[in-house]
Amino acid sequence: MSAKNDTCPCDSGRPFSACCAPYVSGESAAPTAEALMRSRYTAYALQNADYLLRTWHPATAPRDLSLSPEQRWLGLTVRSTEAGGETDDAGEVSFVARYKLHGKGHRLEERSEFTRIRGHWVYVGAIIGG
Repeated sequence: MSAKNDTCPCDSGRPFSACCAPYVSGESAAPTAEALMRSRYTAYALQNADYLLRTWHPATAPRDLSLSPEQRWLGLTVRSTEAGGETDDAGEVSFVARYKLHGKGHRLEERSEFTRIRGHWVYVGAIIGG
């Protein structure tokens, strides 16, 4: 993403510079579980594996992460959030992310668990059965 006024990939409708850019760049930490989830979606769209690994819980993070340059992220819909606010230590976010890979459309539907470690939100993983 080059222009600071381009709409953020997370589909918030806000400019990238006023939405996920400060989190993905490391300038500031996401204040809520939803903000972290949106910034992680943006990191996938921007092929930023470093940010994804930095915001993954150490107990569940992969050793490395390779992202396919052929995968094109098309949109994000946040369905619901449970806790995960600025004063919480845990939260859940349900979402649908759409993408194309090798010309075929896909949908990733997930209910994700987030927790706060030393004041920073991290992604724990998908909630099975969620």
